[in-house]
Amino acid sequence: MPLPHGGRSPITCHVLDSTSGKPAPDMRIRLDRLNTTGFVLQAQGMTDNDGRCNTLLPPGTHLEIGIFKITFFTNEYFTKRGILSFYPFIEIPFEVKSADEHYHIPCLLSPYSYTTYRGS
Repeated sequence: MPLPHGGRSPITCHVLDSTSGKPAPDMRIRLDRLNTTGFVLQAQGMTDNDGRCNTLLPPGTHLEIGIFKITFFTNEYFTKRGILSFYPFIEIPFEVKSADEHYHIPCLLSPYSYTTYRGS
């Protein structure tokens, strides 16, 4: 029987640094899920050399319907590069409406702005 989500983490992300025009490696990522008392840590990871974090959740993880948020620790990333930034972190809430779908959250960032969308 094939693994759900094509054998990859059901939630992935990709970070591109528009100040360098390159992927953002070694950025800390956090995934939380909302429950009745607030957001609860689900996973943590780091972006790879291509700015991707494809290992937040183990392949085959059953994803529950609900509200999640992914946090990109941008200040840590820019500080390591000697760059001042306005946003210490970026939190992107999103809703999982189907446990069978893959959720990809890209982030295009600079020290003073960011853009996100639902990727594929």
